Amino acid sequence: MKHSEPSRRQLRVGEQIRRAVAQVLQRGKVRDPLLESVILSISVVHMSADLKIATCFVAPLGDVNGDAVVMALNHYARYIRSQANHHLQQMKYMPEFRFQLDTSFDNFSKIDALLRSPKVARDLD
Repeated sequence: MKHSEPSRRQLRVGEQIRRAVAQVLQRGKVRDPLLESVILSISVVHMSADLKIATCFVAPLGDVNGDAVVMALNHYARYIRSQANHHLQQMKYMPEFRFQLDTSFDNFSKIDALLRSPKVARDLD
């Protein structure tokens, strides 16, 4: 299966949904003790080709169990979707929201640590 690049429309709609979800979470509309106690970064939203599924990649900031946060977000996904609908009234169809843990920051940290290791530094000199 070939993985194609997202279209401009997918990118534009994904960014609109990212902003809407961030506003819903920032305003404390979801009443869950775990979600109220954590600061979330929504890094990117990937849209399916038919724009019916929005996969939101989130990164909890601080020392928090990311899997528990993602489970809580997926539990409230329908509610978050209904609240985000107020910000996205121009959309003909509201996509289904899915949340996943964004591990790209961890990958960047690992690569940075490898590049700073004495063995790699020795080879670069």
